Amino acid sequence: MAALDVFVDNLVALWRVTAFRQNFHWIFLLISLVGSFLKELELVPQTYFSSSRNFLNVYFVKVSWGWTLLLLTPFLLLSNASFSRSVSFLSQRLLSLVVATAIWYVCTETFVYIEDVTGSCYETRTMEVINKEFTSKASCRHAGFHWQGYDISGHSFILAYSALFIMEETAPMVSLKTASLSALPRMVLSLLYVALNFIMVIWVWMFACTSVYFHDPIHKLLGTRTVCGLLGWYLTYRVWYLKPLSPGLPPQLHLKEQKQHA
Repeated sequence: MAALDVFVDNLVALWRVTAFRQNFHWIFLLISLVGSFLKELELVPQTYFSSSRNFLNVYFVKVSWGWTLLLLTPFLLLSNASFSRSVSFLSQRLLSLVVATAIWYVCTETFVYIEDVTGSCYETRTMEVINKEFTSKASCRHAGFHWQGYDISGHSFILAYSALFIMEETAPMVSLKTASLSALPRMVLSLLYVALNFIMVIWVWMFACTSVYFHDPIHKLLGTRTVCGLLGWYLTYRVWYLKPLSPGLPPQLHLKEQKQHA
């Protein structure tokens, strides 16, 4: 337990660094630009992570939103309940999960639609013969053919958005470390907090792998920033959630209140 507390304290101290927290979102644009540059020049050798069948991609990235919700939902409930157990307050804060899931769904479905309407089904990888019978990527691939369309990087979007979503919703931990919590809730919150930080590291790493090994530069930039990734995060946590009629920002104690709870 003592070792866990020390580890959590170190993570909290990192996220307390204002410059790191406020500029964390820029890391995705930087990685995307640098990674795309390296990919175009073929400066990075093929590795285990250059295969889409690598362990992290198959068991984490492909179900990344599931992992994010699995860990973040109990953390959000426990951490927010430490500030208020009001049903209306907790229901309001849970709406942030609904909003985030709606953004994830709309964006991913939009990416699929764009790829379908801009693509064609080819009978061979040389893309010489078009099979007009199939008008969607799913049906084309199911028939054993090859689809070529405008493939916006859905992975770039979901990995960046998930990491930023986790960053925002784990913010209460900075205050909770000074609040009076009983042993069991504190241990559960600490374990969830460590797991969420660990999964965030995986998302950033796999985002970097996607930038270096997969998709064209413009597809990654659209999937990451312009279409949904950073924009979805910014419009919610930097614009809408500051308004009264919204799920609101995650609660935090002010400095004076923290000293009173310490």
